[in-house]
Parts: sequence; structure tokens; C-alpha cells
Amino acid sequence: MRKNALVISLLTLFFSYNTIAQEKYPSPIRSGNEPVAQGKFEANWQSLSQYKVPEWFRNAKFGIWAHWGPQCQAEQGDWYARGMYEEGSGYYKYQVAHYGHPSKAGFKEVIHDWKAENWDPEKLVQLYKRTGAQYFFAMANHHDNLDLWDSKYQEWNSVRVGPKKDIVTGWAKAAKKCGLPFGLSVHASHAWTFYEPSQKSDTTGQFAGIPYDGKLTKADGKGTWWEGMDPQALYAQNHKLSTTWGWEWQNGVTIPSQDYCDKFYNRTMDLINKYNPDLLYFDDTALPLYPVSDAGLKIAAHYYNHNMATHYGKLEAVMFGKILTDEQKKCMVWDVERGAPDRGQDLAWQTCTCIGDWHYNRNVYDQNRYKSAATVIRTLIDIVSKNGNLLLNIPVRGDGTIDDKEVTVLEGIAKWMESNKESIFDTRPWKVFGEGLSVESLNPMKEQGFNEGKVKLTAKDIRFVQKDKVIYATLLGLPSEDIIIKSLGKNNGDIKRIELLGSKEKLKWSQENEKLSIKNPNTVPNDIALVFKIFLK
Repeated sequence: MRKNALVISLLTLFFSYNTIAQEKYPSPIRSGNEPVAQGKFEANWQSLSQYKVPEWFRNAKFGIWAHWGPQCQAEQGDWYARGMYEEGSGYYKYQVAHYGHPSKAGFKEVIHDWKAENWDPEKLVQLYKRTGAQYFFAMANHHDNLDLWDSKYQEWNSVRVGPKKDIVTGWAKAAKKCGLPFGLSVHASHAWTFYEPSQKSDTTGQFAGIPYDGKLTKADGKGTWWEGMDPQALYAQNHKLSTTWGWEWQNGVTIPSQDYCDKFYNRTMDLINKYNPDLLYFDDTALPLYPVSDAGLKIAAHYYNHNMATHYGKLEAVMFGKILTDEQKKCMVWDVERGAPDRGQDLAWQTCTCIGDWHYNRNVYDQNRYKSAATVIRTLIDIVSKNGNLLLNIPVRGDGTIDDKEVTVLEGIAKWMESNKESIFDTRPWKVFGEGLSVESLNPMKEQGFNEGKVKLTAKDIRFVQKDKVIYATLLGLPSEDIIIKSLGKNNGDIKRIELLGSKEKLKWSQENEKLSIKNPNTVPNDIALVFKIFLK
């Protein structure tokens, strides 16, 4: 008995160790089919750490994003495709009132309703370029799992259903015609858990216990508009429900199947091969399906090698991921959602944010809740001073247009850019990123970001960047008194002259060892952010 007990104890210890080891260093699901391009990069973090951010991206600073897909059709805001299956929610009530009960009319009916009838991609991209965007992003798919191009591996795509248009190709042609680098965002790795509420049913009322449409099969489509198509190719719900909801592939989240990982891998490889995007954004921690699958690592290696092969051996690609470790930040560009680090960064990074909701929300328009041009510009200035770029989403309506209030925001940005863009583009961080109360305030991020707007900015908050022997000092507001800049005393270099961008007024200033004093200008060229161009001797 003692011997058996010892064996049992050793076996228990062995399996416990292996369980812990697998949780820490999981054996990933191997993805196949589409081949990885051969080249400098291999599908592991060590190899990907050879990555260097291209200079064109560091110079660009500002991009605009069309985070547009079928969830914009309802004009109800973010995550409609999940929320409409959550009994009693506002999305659920809207779905019942406009499309029908989720047991009969699921998100596939919203896709069917989406026509993009007034979409003019060239007109929109021209507007974004005129606003100041140096690159343009389109969404390739979202958590709703609809591919927005003529997808080789996903029958549920915008060419076969909904608008019956190749959305990505339309955007790509417009970006190329306007001379803007083209980016694509990929979000579909999360459809597995995102759609899980579609497996459920109402708990009360006349539909209690009647399943929603998340478990429908191809055979159920006979006589419907979707006859011949498999709802499981969209919803991907032939699996048990997760015991907890989470973005990471752990802690009660049901692990995706081999087929699911393979399909996501092949779809994304097809996207890269078709469009060769200059930028590729993943709405994932680190890389898609990591660490339960090697799909993300293989996609990353392929993307870099493919880009080099099409750029004469030079890597010009930019790939983004969220919640990166310090080592992973060497492999790709860190993306921060709706926020920014409260200190400057050594490596290039990006904020992605939106003037409203990610998906178009009619209530944001009706309630005048869009970010103002002033807020966007001050955010951009702060981000650039910290070695970052700003990717700004302008929500697109289901019909493919943007509204008049969004146009007003863009026009406000464009007007400021006319006189001040030299303080943004082609610049690099200075010795310090800024001074003022906002610099002294701690503003920690949580998870992937979400700390924007937490610290109030005033004219006494100043941000710095440099270009050659010029320092740009920008006030994040309008001064009511003389300007004191402690960081620009003689101990940081003698000043030759100072100009106010957008103004011909001759400024009065004096420099001491510990500070620079500038007399408050008689007139100001804008009411958002004043930029002082400071020439060093």
C-alpha cells in the first residue's frame, strides 16, 4: 500500500507539474494549409524580435480608420452582434423591434439588411487625406466574423451576402489613388467566444427556452434567403459554452478547435497575399489565438517576409498588437486602445481611438457626444511627444456615409493642420516629452489602455518635439498670461529665435538659465493649441 501510495503521489505530482507547465508554456494548435513565405523571419518571438519600425511610420504620426462593417447597420454602437443576444438589453430590444426575435432573426439578418448603398470610398479617403491623415485603415473583419472581401476561406463575406460588394478592395483602390499607405484591421479570432450568447435562449416570456439561432445548421436554411450557406461558418458555435467570459484563452474560456484555428489562419493569410497591406492591426493580446495556437506567430512571420519580398528586401511593414510584454514590443508595434502611457516611450507605439463609438451610434450624433477637433488635436500632440502615432476612427453609417457633425470635426482638424502640421509630421521626441500638471499626474492604464480623458489639459501643459535644430513647444490650450517654459532654459541650449506658427507677430521673449519666458501674444492664430517654433543656436 505504501508503494502504491508513493506511485500515486509521484504520478499526481507529475501530472500537476505538466498541467502547470502547459498553462505557462502551452503546446499550441498547429495551423496549416497556406504556406508561410520564406525569409528572414520565423514563427517564434526570438526571430520576430529582429523587427525594426520603418521610418515612414515614425514620420507619419496620424492615420484615419474606417472601423466599418455590418454592426454599423443598426446604428446602435459597439458589439451589437453580441448584445442583441443578451436578453433584455437595449440591443436585444432593438433587434426584436426591427428584425424579429433572435430565435428567428439573428445577426445574419442584420448582415442581410446591410447594403452600403451610398458608399464612395474615394470621396471619403480624399477627405481624410485633406484632414491630415498620413495613412488609412479599413476593417477586414470584426468579431461578427463576416469577411469584407471576396474571401477564399469564408463563405460569409461581403461579396456573397449583405452589400454584395468587395469592401476591402474598394478601400484599397481609394488609398492607392490618394497615395496613402493602406492598413487592415483583423478582429475575427474572437468570434468563437463573442457569439456564445447566440447559443442561449430567453429565460422568461413567450420565447422562453426556444434557442436563439446560434446553433442553426446548413440544413435549417431550406427555403430561406440564406439557403445553401452554413450558419456555423458565421457563428462558430459548435462547442460548449465557456464557463466565464474573457478575452484571453484561459480561466474558463473554451479552447477553440483545430478547424477554427486553421480557418482563421487561412483567411488571414489569404488577406495578406491579396492586399499586401502596409499596416496590419490585430485586436488581440500579442497575436491572434496566442498562446493556444501557433497561427498568430506564423501569420506574423509570413507578413514580414512577404512584405520584404515585395519591397526589394527592405521591411516596410507595420504590425500591431495589444497588451505586449517588453520583449513582444520589440517584435511589433504596441497599440493602446483609447488611452496613452503617461510617460514617453523608447519604442514607437500607437493609440487607436474614436471620436464616438467604434461602430456607428445614432445616439452619439443626436446627443452631440463626438470628440471635438480640439480634443483630437491635443490628444495627437500629447501622443506624438511620447513617440507615438494616433489612429483615429471616424464611424461610418451602414449606408457607407459619414454624418455632418463628423465632417465638422474633420474640417476643424484640417484647419489646425494648415498652419501647424510641421510640428507633428517628421518629428521626433525631445529630451522630455512635456511639462505641466498633466506631466506630474499619474494616469495608469488598465489592460489595453482606456485612460483617455482622465487628466485635464490646460494652456500650462506643454508638449515638446524636435526636428533638426528646431524644438516645437505646443501649449494644449490658450494662455491667459505670459508663458513660462522651465524645460527651455539656457541649460538646454541657447535660443536664436522663436516664431508662433500661423502668426507673423514678432514675439517678445527672454531666456534665463532655468527658464524661457514668452510674452503672451497679442493675437492667437487658433483657439486649440499654440505652437512655438524655437530655433537653437
